[in-house]
Amino acid sequence: MKLLLADDHTLFRDALVQYITRADPDVEVSVAADFPGALDIVKAAPDQDLVLLDLRMPGMNGLKGFEIMRDEYPNIPVALMSGVAESHDVNAAMELGAAGYFPKTLSGKTLLQGIQLVLSGERFMPTDGQGDSVMPSYYTDSPAGTSAEVITVKAAGVPPGELGLDADPGLTPREKEVLSYLAEGCSNKEIADRLGLQVVTVKLHVRGACRKLGAKNRTQAALMAREMGMESFSSQPSTV
Repeated sequence: MKLLLADDHTLFRDALVQYITRADPDVEVSVAADFPGALDIVKAAPDQDLVLLDLRMPGMNGLKGFEIMRDEYPNIPVALMSGVAESHDVNAAMELGAAGYFPKTLSGKTLLQGIQLVLSGERFMPTDGQGDSVMPSYYTDSPAGTSAEVITVKAAGVPPGELGLDADPGLTPREKEVLSYLAEGCSNKEIADRLGLQVVTVKLHVRGACRKLGAKNRTQAALMAREMGMESFSSQPSTV
C-alpha cells in the first residue's frame, strides 16, 4: 500500500509515519511538508492508495489545495487533517468529496483505524452533533444508499483551541514552560539544558502535563500545546 502524508509539522508527521509503518511494515509512506511538494510526489507516483493533506500547511490555500488534488487525481482518495476540527471546515470538506477528516488529537490507534476505513471505501469524519467544536465522537459516513456506522470512540485529550494559558486543567507554570518547548519540537535533553534541569525532572513534568491534558504521549501533548499557543510561553520566566 502506498500512502502520502503531507504536513508541515515535522514532529507530528514523523511520529505518524513511525506509527503507521510499525503497525504495517508493508505500507510505503511518502512525506511532504507543503502542498506543492505533495502534488509533485503524486505526479511522479500516481499509484497512491491514499493522500493525507494537512488543511493548513503552506500552499493549501484552504480547501483549494484539496480541490486541485481531487480534480487532477479523481481515483485517489484524498483525506484532510487538522489540529482544530471546526464544523464548517469538516462539512465543507466532506461536501467537496473528501475521503475523511482527521483531527490531530486522535490517538494513533484510532487514526490508523480511520485510515483503514477510508481504504475500504468508507468516509471518516468527526462530529459532536452541535456545530461549533467538532471533536468528541467519530463516525464513518457510508456510501449513498447505506446507513452510517457509528464508532463510539472518544478523542484522546482536550479539544485544541478550547484551552488557553489562563484556562488550563491545573497546569503548573513549569509544566506550561516544558510544554512550550515541546511545542517547538525540543527533546527532553534540550528542554533540560535550556531550563537547567535534570532530564528525569523534565520527564516528570511531561508526564504530569500529559496526565492533566489527557494526552496519550509527548507528541500529542506537543500538538495540543501548539494549538493552545504555548510556543511563545517559553520566553516567560518560571520559578516553579
